[in-house]
Amino acid sequence: MRRTTVLLSASLIALTATAASAQNAAPRNLILFVPDGLRGRIVTPQTAPAMAEVRDKGVHFKNSHSLFPTFTMANGSAMATGHYLGDTGVFSNTIFTGYTSVPAGDTVVPFIENDAVLGDIDEHFSGDYLNEETLLKMARAQGFSTAAIGKLGPTLQFDHADRGKTTIVIDDSTGGKNGVPLSDEMKDALTKANLPVATPGRGDNGKAGDAKTPGTTSANVAQQAYMADVAAKVVLPMFKARSKPFVLVFWSRDPDGSQHNTGDSLNSTTPGINGPTSMAGIKNADDNLAQLRKALDELGLSASTNIMISSDHGFSTISKESKTSPSAKISYADTPKDFLPMGFLAIDLAKALNLPLFDPNDKNAAVAADAHPKAGNGVLGKDPTKPEVVIATNGGSDLVYIPGKDRKLVDRTIKALLEQDYVSGIFVNDDLGRFPGTLPMSQLGLIGKAVTPQPSIVVNFRSWSSGCEEPTNCSVQVADTVLRQGQGMHGSFSRGDTLNFTAAIGPDFKSGYVDALPVSNADVGATAAKVMGLTQKPKGPLVGRVMTEAMPNGATPQAYAGTVKSKPAANGLRTVLNFQRVGTQRYFDTAGFPGRTLGLEAEENKKTAGK
Repeated sequence: MRRTTVLLSASLIALTATAASAQNAAPRNLILFVPDGLRGRIVTPQTAPAMAEVRDKGVHFKNSHSLFPTFTMANGSAMATGHYLGDTGVFSNTIFTGYTSVPAGDTVVPFIENDAVLGDIDEHFSGDYLNEETLLKMARAQGFSTAAIGKLGPTLQFDHADRGKTTIVIDDSTGGKNGVPLSDEMKDALTKANLPVATPGRGDNGKAGDAKTPGTTSANVAQQAYMADVAAKVVLPMFKARSKPFVLVFWSRDPDGSQHNTGDSLNSTTPGINGPTSMAGIKNADDNLAQLRKALDELGLSASTNIMISSDHGFSTISKESKTSPSAKISYADTPKDFLPMGFLAIDLAKALNLPLFDPNDKNAAVAADAHPKAGNGVLGKDPTKPEVVIATNGGSDLVYIPGKDRKLVDRTIKALLEQDYVSGIFVNDDLGRFPGTLPMSQLGLIGKAVTPQPSIVVNFRSWSSGCEEPTNCSVQVADTVLRQGQGMHGSFSRGDTLNFTAAIGPDFKSGYVDALPVSNADVGATAAKVMGLTQKPKGPLVGRVMTEAMPNGATPQAYAGTVKSKPAANGLRTVLNFQRVGTQRYFDTAGFPGRTLGLEAEENKKTAGK
């Protein structure tokens, strides 16, 4: 195993601190714009002119990284707090909470992109399931005006404990029974702007289709037009009138929603997420950004406002093919012949471990031999209320929990995973010991001060390129999801999923600068706090770095590349992790079994990823 160590000199650290301090003498405004699911190299002046302009005139972070698992709520927690997932405990979009969440449908594996579910989890974990201060919480404590507008779930996460008391929150649920309440001031302002006090639905964009019916061919235009209007016509003028610095988070559901539900490629991996629906989703998010920038200009706020853009993750096209999976050999009413069903990991592990399979999303009903769990999640064991194994299904990677921490059961589970051709990389909780073919979760920043239950095993699924000039733009992955082959997903350790889009422009950032250093979504959170002059008080140690090299007169540290390899399993498979490092910060390029993960070539033709 090759290790890399970086020691920054005292003078460099002093320079960094001095530059950052000088820049923050007068707090600026900040807009954090998150184009959900935007791939790092899909942005051009043709596909997304507004984002391309920010990138080219401001700072282009060309070596950017999503945190793994590459899911929305996980990376949203990193941007919201500046911490890695081992501290925030948001390991994916669906997690095992260790208790039954009623708002999530009486399940121990809630899907957490839901305001009511987030409130329930907060209540269970002493009022703050993240266990770290969020960006908006710190900002409002220092007198900033604060708002979060956009996609249900990650939007509220930026000030989840406040729940609209001070921070303005507008998401899919606004105006509904589960929505965060609006203040009378906001209701009046919306009415005066001729805007409804309830967010419109997604319409056709929300239609995912099924195995025989294509999904959407429409971007999420109407819903996001409403949110952009709220931001540009109501919130920004309101903030200007207050004459205080502000921070606005705008989380665009597109292109994520259009890429997930695309109807351009039913049961075929081409064009996949490169069809017209996905491209319309990218343009839709870009139009929202352009509207916000125009509003800043008209309000005279551009010179005092920093804009940071960072997508939560990249994106891939779904494959449902496997030659080894027992589940793919079963006939299901809703799944094409020989395709993997939703919940294939739970089904295959139940068979391999010879344990009964129950559905935690169907009142723990037993799963029949010719059926699959409704949401893919599974609890394994004789008594579903005391499970021996829990599978939280997410997409390009799944979480496996073994509540009893039985090492023999862990070993059997790993051996079963190693037999499947759809697996590419296995990460095991450090407390459970070392196992051939796997790497410890601590290598990925997944072991910290989280208060939510830690996974026992994180399973990465296979990925590859469908063939295009830029492989990360046409990544394909096996995905455990209700969505179909040819639609879109993320969550894997493919470089197509870890390579997100990051750019910045404004008074506290350089102009026309291309940053070759690795950065991550945790760095975005840490840097956002720094440019606003906010001081974080971390509980956990896994904190992102301030991207000083992107700031005028800021220090530019050095970066190094490294590789970690596990011991080979009995069948020769071993998990390999390619990473980069700046100081103590690790940036995860790719990981898995060589030859089964995009960006991680077979051993005989290995190249360094992320360059």
